Amino acid sequence: MAENITLARPYAEAAFRIARDAKQLDAWAKALARLALVAGADEVRTVIDNPKVSVDASATLLLDVAGEGFSQDQKNFVTVLAESDRLSVLNEVSELFVELKNGVEGVKEAQIESAFPLEGAPLSSLVADLERRFQCKINAAVKVDPELIGGVRIAVGDEVIDASVRGKLAAMATALQH
Repeated sequence: MAENITLARPYAEAAFRIARDAKQLDAWAKALARLALVAGADEVRTVIDNPKVSVDASATLLLDVAGEGFSQDQKNFVTVLAESDRLSVLNEVSELFVELKNGVEGVKEAQIESAFPLEGAPLSSLVADLERRFQCKINAAVKVDPELIGGVRIAVGDEVIDASVRGKLAAMATALQH
């Protein structure tokens, strides 16, 4: 995984520069996410990893399966990835691109784990509180984890806020052992 990130970084940075200069960060983020999803499919991966399949055929297959709506720069980017044998790191390219985009836009990603479904007003309120705390816009992804018993566990960058019942029980157990 770390090796893939190292391989993907220069491509993500190049895509970011192209998108930023063209003022198309959102369009590129969506295009890279869609390409990464398609490239990650087992059937497509089998073809693009096959050394008998030409570079042009790999790039064409990926773009055809991903559908229409790609700019010429995005198509050229896929061709460069194919020529460099880097289609397999498209997921990492997409993730690094989003990190660069978020850095410029002052946005942070938050992973919220909740014991119960969290949506609507409670989610909006939690996101607003996080935005005040971190003084930036927050993109929240919510995942239900019944093992938390109650409450939430939030990860924003390197910071983790564990307000779950499971976390509090674990802290109490640790305190009682000392």
